[in-house]
Amino acid sequence: MQVPTPIILSLCAYLIEPQGTKLWLLHVGNLECDEAWFKRGGGTSTLSNPNPARERRKLIMVSVLIEHPVDGLILFETGSGKDYPEIWGAPINDIFARVDYSEDQELDVQIKKTGHDIKNVKMVVIGHLHLDHAGGLEYFRNTGVPIYVHEKELKHAFYSVATKSDLGVYLPHYLTFDLTWVPFSGSFVEIAQGLNLHHAPGHTPGLCILQVNMPKTGTWVFTTDMYHVSENYEESVPQGWLAREHDDWVRSNQMIHMLQRRTGARMIFGHCAKALEGLKMAPHAYE
Repeated sequence: MQVPTPIILSLCAYLIEPQGTKLWLLHVGNLECDEAWFKRGGGTSTLSNPNPARERRKLIMVSVLIEHPVDGLILFETGSGKDYPEIWGAPINDIFARVDYSEDQELDVQIKKTGHDIKNVKMVVIGHLHLDHAGGLEYFRNTGVPIYVHEKELKHAFYSVATKSDLGVYLPHYLTFDLTWVPFSGSFVEIAQGLNLHHAPGHTPGLCILQVNMPKTGTWVFTTDMYHVSENYEESVPQGWLAREHDDWVRSNQMIHMLQRRTGARMIFGHCAKALEGLKMAPHAYE
């Protein structure tokens, strides 16, 4: 049986491991919020327990810097940006509160830990455009650095801000025309050799996860907020108040589990400190 060329190319994309690739995990801040925002059923009252204790959880914000042997420095997501409690304003900065902050967590400082400078980043890839993942795009205004994002996400984000239909999770200060937006479409794109983006809608219409094939440590999958915490993935529990399209989320969840099974990937979720246990943040590099 002859296998169609697109399938061969897709399978090859899972296996390519370009030599010389390095990866750094950047710790770009901490948040605290009510568990029910990101875990369906969190804090639900019942007849027998009408006033359950509300559980608040601490969340970590992570960006990923990749040194690619062909395409140079590639940044996956940017965190929330500088001075975000003031920029977000009330009530968002109270609902999703910054905690345990230090200047060491600023994106440019984290990148310096790797021995690089944020000015040397050649490409930025955004999994989705919510404020805690794309707020740091302010560093790339008027630089010409391409900002890759799924076209559905870009359209939805601008529409949400312009019409105020989802204003709050998207904010206008980083959805600007002085950034070099490069939209892509479809369910799969190889953004660079060994770096694959998979469209995984549900949390947002254009959310994409990043698969990175590393020469020594194997495959990594960065899910952004398709999964906020490990329970979303391990127990297939969708987000709570932050959920959007449930049926899309279920289909994306199935696709990602199949991807992990095929590749044996290490899973890094959007805000889960548990998933990072045993891993080292920058300046430690993975190969």
